[in-house]
Amino acid sequence: MNERPWSDATRVVHAGKRRPAPGEALLGGPVFASHFAAPESADAPFAYGREDNPTFRAYEAALGDLEGGDAVVFASGMAAIEAVFGSVLLPGDVLVVPAGGYYSTRGLADAYATRHGVRVRRIEPADASNPATYAGAKLAWIETPLNPQLEVVDVAEAARLAHDAGALLAVDDTTATPLATRPLELGADFSVSSDSKMMTGHGDLILGHVAATSAERVAALGEWRRLHGAVPGPMEVFLAHRSLATLHVRLERCSANALRIAEALAARANARGDVRDVRYPGLATAPQHALAARQMRFFGSVLCFDAGSRERAVRFLSELRLVVEATSFGSVHTTAERRARWGGDDVTGGFIRLSAGCEAAVDVIADLTRALDATLP
Repeated sequence: MNERPWSDATRVVHAGKRRPAPGEALLGGPVFASHFAAPESADAPFAYGREDNPTFRAYEAALGDLEGGDAVVFASGMAAIEAVFGSVLLPGDVLVVPAGGYYSTRGLADAYATRHGVRVRRIEPADASNPATYAGAKLAWIETPLNPQLEVVDVAEAARLAHDAGALLAVDDTTATPLATRPLELGADFSVSSDSKMMTGHGDLILGHVAATSAERVAALGEWRRLHGAVPGPMEVFLAHRSLATLHVRLERCSANALRIAEALAARANARGDVRDVRYPGLATAPQHALAARQMRFFGSVLCFDAGSRERAVRFLSELRLVVEATSFGSVHTTAERRARWGGDDVTGGFIRLSAGCEAAVDVIADLTRALDATLP
């Protein structure tokens, strides 16, 4: 009789780890090597550090288990994105990208258009459900929830429509993580993540990965990494694997905190009107809540709201004492930023992106409330 499958909370703790022999560590340390002993007379599993490393393989096995495919780890999230673009696209191919997605992804798409003759088609979130979006495309790129405006895209529908049109579908799953949304299970060809964020969760690593179910595509990604040198350091990969064991705990806590914060901000918006446009897919009143609830196991750490003006947003952020003003998201620390500060996103000057951490939600809400009260128009 088959044993009951492990739950995600258990799998994530044990992913990529073999049962240790007596006296062995549960997770072996990083292997530092530019080259390995590789006599011609023997079949050595490793030869050169840019090609492969035992530390990479352990983390990739863990990611593959969570994603439902095989994974390749990269030096950054952007290196992972470029590996998908570079291993798929040829001059003249059509690339579909979200007009409101991560601005560096859009910037890379523009670079491929300029330097490699790729034709870029920008779409709005609703266009992902339109068959015409994928006509003639080689690769369609979607992001869900979108960063920073948090629209949710139906991955299963997008995959069906893309495949009907002969296109491949890649999903940027950074905001959700494979514990919340598994793009490969929903039909996507690639699941991509910046592991610098929730996957590692402490704001101290730069890393990325791509997962796929096709052995041919996985091999192409590995070859891209080898040729372009987008190889991570063994210590970073080891630390990422170590952090993976707490992913479920962190995501569960951050998502619960984000919902409480979003509810508090929405209540303030209704009662006082000094904040508006509170966005979080976990809110029962969110326009796409039903889709998010169907597709996501957790709603994630990121929420957004409008503080009313650029000037108030700047003052609000400076008044915070517990919440840290910083970019990025997915950390154990609650962070917030005025997103328009960086340019590249179609948001108002007062648009705040907040990432809920693992602190007590009551303390974070008190900090936000005090800063909002101190900066009332």
